[in-house]
Amino acid sequence: MRLSSALILVATFGAAGLGAFLAASTGATFIEQRSEIDVRFALDENQLSWAEVQSNGLRVELTGTAPDEAQRFRAISTAGRIVDAARVIDRMQVEDMAALAAPRFSVEILRNESGISLIGLIPTEINREDISQAITELAPDTPVTDLLESADYPTPDGFDVALSFSFDALAQLPRSKISVSEDGVEITAISESTEDKRRLETDIARAKPNDVRLAMEISAPRPVITPFTARFLIDADGARFDTCSADNEPSRDRILAAARAAGLEGQIDCVLGLGVPTPQWGNGVALGIESLTELGGGSITFADADVTLAALEGTDEGLFDRVAGELNTALPEVFSLTAVLPKSDANNGDGPPEFIATLSPEGQVQLRGRLPSDLVRGVTENFAQARFGIDKVYVATRNVDNLPDGWPVRVLAALEALSELANGAVIVQPDLVTVRGDTGNVDARAAISRLLSDKLGEGARFEIFVTYKEALDPIASLPTVDECVGDIKRIGTEQKITFEPSSAVVDASARPTLDAISAVFEECDVLDFEIEIGGHTDSQGSEEGNQRISEQRAQAVLEQLLQRGVSTLKLTAVGYGETSPIADNETEEGRESNRRIEFKRVFLAPNREEAPSDATETEETEATDE
Repeated sequence: MRLSSALILVATFGAAGLGAFLAASTGATFIEQRSEIDVRFALDENQLSWAEVQSNGLRVELTGTAPDEAQRFRAISTAGRIVDAARVIDRMQVEDMAALAAPRFSVEILRNESGISLIGLIPTEINREDISQAITELAPDTPVTDLLESADYPTPDGFDVALSFSFDALAQLPRSKISVSEDGVEITAISESTEDKRRLETDIARAKPNDVRLAMEISAPRPVITPFTARFLIDADGARFDTCSADNEPSRDRILAAARAAGLEGQIDCVLGLGVPTPQWGNGVALGIESLTELGGGSITFADADVTLAALEGTDEGLFDRVAGELNTALPEVFSLTAVLPKSDANNGDGPPEFIATLSPEGQVQLRGRLPSDLVRGVTENFAQARFGIDKVYVATRNVDNLPDGWPVRVLAALEALSELANGAVIVQPDLVTVRGDTGNVDARAAISRLLSDKLGEGARFEIFVTYKEALDPIASLPTVDECVGDIKRIGTEQKITFEPSSAVVDASARPTLDAISAVFEECDVLDFEIEIGGHTDSQGSEEGNQRISEQRAQAVLEQLLQRGVSTLKLTAVGYGETSPIADNETEEGRESNRRIEFKRVFLAPNREEAPSDATETEETEATDE
């Protein structure tokens, strides 16, 4: 049967259409796949592999999560260079913005006579009521201005400990500024006196928690010196000051220049203070020292405007009269000069009157010699008991008539001078008071000189032979940083720090050495220094392996010291591998030397003291595999 022409025509057009559709579909699929492959390759080549590519007809869809907006734009631009940019469909997302960095928390505490102010930013989780209670307890009647802000972020490590420590310090510092941050505590304060300054620095440093960094600057105001005193001597022991006071720097320079010209050597301490009787003080003292030098010996004492020039026994009378007269003329008008030329008196059978008080190192006081009456004896005993303790005083004096005028005053002044010593004696004679002994107070000689000048009156003669001993000074006897580091070196060289073979496990034989080193750190805890623990190996094995084992061994020693209570702020561990040999690696002996632990002081923290010239010297012990 023959098909109609119409049907044939329809079939022909249908077949042609189907073929065209199939051809178009195949071409589109090819273009789609090719575009997807090319874009993906370009993205990977530009390290944008986080972006996913999917073709949809002629369109190229980009999906995925970009790390940031710039990376998203790079992905779009990269795809746009491969296919028409109009065909690129952006369906990408951008990661959420990273959480805002926590703010820097800090608190400034200001305290003076007007009250206490708190300024700064603290974490919300720190209870402000606790802060208010702490402030109220340390200063109950002091108004407090709270200007603190808070932010809802975690409390930085150690911030709450540092804040608590700052309140403890604030209780001792009525005039101060204390800054607290996660970096530590900074204290700026004014003390009442030099002695108070030293006490505060020691007490606060000892109270500091191990993990809190502390920077402290406490200043002492110029003392009010009464009487304003300077006393210079030249005798068989050489030239020296018993006490030196000046009102300003130029005045001090003038006085010290005259003293050096008179033969004074070594370090000189001339206190700047308030209470000077005249702006011409420095010139007057310098003139007195120059006159004493011309005499060849004796003492010159300035107590406010009263000046006493005392020559040595045997000084030529004509020379003495000329020098004393010239000094009297040259001194500024405000000064009043008394010149004393001692003369030897013949002793009678009973000897000259004398009173002696001795102070033993154990604190026992004996009073011997002559007093004018039972009344004076009772006053003297009570005065001594008040100064030294009721059960510390033994009295063995006798009453004698016709003692010199002012004898009781001289005796009490001598006992007050004795109380400035750790041990020693005072001798009271008609024309001389002598003080001898040892002290742990660097200012004792000056204090005694001012005291005797004030109490004994114009023209009085006294001699002071007082020796400052560091062992008696509880503050100065603290070890220095150099002594601490030196002790670590000494202990470390007595016994090696060893490790179990081919490991970073500290051998049991090293425990006594580590115990001794940690004891040094404990004794030196108030001092600010850092020690690097350096691990070193020989050249055997791979360079990478040697580096790793040196780091592990240094860290192991650090952890052993931390377990013994050493502060983390004082230690760092560094591995040097085989890079710093100290001996020949070709011999067993040399390799043994190169396997070691070195202790070295480092100067990394800000606001630390400058490194001394020998700061590169290492303090080391050796570690071996045994």
